[in-house]
Amino acid sequence: MTVLKDFSAVFNLAKKHKRKVAVVAVETSTVVEAAKMATDEVIALPLFIGDSAKIKEITGKIFPAKETPEIVHQPDPISAVKTACDLVKAGKAQVVMKGDLPTALFMKGILDKEEGLNIGRFLSHIAVLSIPTYHKLLFITDGGLNLSPDLSAKVNIVQNAIDCTRRLGYDNPKVACLAGVETVDEKQQDTLDAAVLTEMAMRGQISGGIVDGPLALDIAVSKESAQVKKIKSDVAGDADIFLVHNMACGNILAKGLMYLGGAQAAGIVMGASAPIILLSRADDAQTKLRSIALGTAVGVNG
Repeated sequence: MTVLKDFSAVFNLAKKHKRKVAVVAVETSTVVEAAKMATDEVIALPLFIGDSAKIKEITGKIFPAKETPEIVHQPDPISAVKTACDLVKAGKAQVVMKGDLPTALFMKGILDKEEGLNIGRFLSHIAVLSIPTYHKLLFITDGGLNLSPDLSAKVNIVQNAIDCTRRLGYDNPKVACLAGVETVDEKQQDTLDAAVLTEMAMRGQISGGIVDGPLALDIAVSKESAQVKKIKSDVAGDADIFLVHNMACGNILAKGLMYLGGAQAAGIVMGASAPIILLSRADDAQTKLRSIALGTAVGVNG
């Protein structure tokens, strides 16, 4: 069974494809620096969309003249998103990355039913982390897109995460539906949702992975904790995917691991016709590079 232990494994997968990444609204150096590193690592080919004069000013300081990437002049951010979508539809790009524009504006263009990359599926964000104290990559969803998902949304969020890992080579990824406790409590909605999701997976309504919950975080990452609490679970101590109750939980968990736990991170949105790299403008070039590798490795038809 394929299990990715760190981001070097993701980079190796990305190198097999070397897809073209359309970066929308390029105005800061960190995006260009990440693209340059992706070029040097031979994991992706960048295509910059935005104000060509501004882009050339930045790329001229980072890329050698003979390596200047392709640039599409489209200074209007709304039109730039549409251009990126058109390039994907024409087969001229396989991944879309948010540059220096507000997330709401970017996603509005992606979700446009006529001109975007909406294929009628539910979109959700996945944070992928390499944590020094965990034995493999951890996929956390959804801490970046869906504010307070109901049960129906969580079904789609789980399925998107399973699909993502399977596209990376996983055969049967393990999903921990996190909650504050590991017992079902009618007063705690996270436990109720987790129990239903577990049953739905057993009945084939969620496919391609093992889903279990509710699980407290200690059980999800520690077999010893599960033994002490007498919890029998195929996911205990070996989770690949964390389903969180809402966006705040996922955001706090991921950033806590990054800033306090030394985790390396990447992010991707699944459910559109191509992988979407959706990051904070404050993320550094290395985080953006890892995200480019992730998007390239996952491939089209996300």
